[in-house]
Amino acid sequence: TGNEPLTILPLTSEMEEAAIKAHYKVCDRLKLEKKQRRMCRRDPGVAETLMEAISMSALECQYQFRFERWNCTLEGRYRASLLKRGFKETAFLYAISSAGLTHAMAKACSAGRMERCTCDEAPDLENREAWQWGGCGDNLKYSNKFVKEFLGRKPNKDLRARVDFHNNLVGMKVIKAGVETTCKCHGVSGSCTVRTCWRQLSPFHEIGKQLKQKYETSLKVGSTTNEATGEGDISPPKKSTPGHSDQIPRTTDLVYIDDSPSFCMMSRYSPGTSGRKCYKDKNCDSICCGRGHNTQSRVVTRPCQCQVRWCCYVECKQCTQREEVYTCKD
Repeated sequence: TGNEPLTILPLTSEMEEAAIKAHYKVCDRLKLEKKQRRMCRRDPGVAETLMEAISMSALECQYQFRFERWNCTLEGRYRASLLKRGFKETAFLYAISSAGLTHAMAKACSAGRMERCTCDEAPDLENREAWQWGGCGDNLKYSNKFVKEFLGRKPNKDLRARVDFHNNLVGMKVIKAGVETTCKCHGVSGSCTVRTCWRQLSPFHEIGKQLKQKYETSLKVGSTTNEATGEGDISPPKKSTPGHSDQIPRTTDLVYIDDSPSFCMMSRYSPGTSGRKCYKDKNCDSICCGRGHNTQSRVVTRPCQCQVRWCCYVECKQCTQREEVYTCKD
């Protein structure tokens, strides 16, 4: 009838064992370092969250760079080759990846998908009699702690490792800066005698947009040694090159150490731009690298003049039109 209570069948030891094995298998497939694999295995929700973070970060990267020469192609050898170098594209990849994991983990906690964390607890939002903590906030506190442990401690000497660590932190800081307090009023006729408030992260698309802006203003850096501590510091490069600033990087700046290739031709870093679709008045000159572009005319049919019908579907006509497609020459 639909009124009977739900009966949850207890998991048998065989079922539990099978679930654990499946979870371990996902952690192993991710090719993590020893410590990271241990962290993945200790909570069944971590593997799923890691997979979600990887997918979310890659899709956002591809969206942000869709009009650029490097369009965040990460298939096959391209990703591995990029990560071996300290380009500003690599800086973006580290930042968007750490941001993606921070975002996904905080959301997984508030969604109840993790065993070791739940909703954010924020007593500082309680404000006298008018404010009352409620809702289920995204647990950024737990997420930050997890991600910092997952990514490892700050390295002392190796410049490339320090740059990667710095860019990871930039991604996490952008997430933290985007936390908003959302409130809902309660009371007679919405009088707001009590407000229920909780913390929410910005949509990940907004995070991607901010990191893309940081990529555009990223700084080339070198290495210096702090005489007092003997530890290495990130600093402007010793020899200034045209187009590079001698500005000291802030903790919120993306930094890199190697000048990027042009990404015009196929290489170990990208498939190049030959055959890439471009937009005539927007980016053909840039992404075709001066080689020019081909123009092809085609007829396409798309849904048009759509109307919502009660209840509950959308009715569309099919419209046919001719459009021009532009692709970069070889």
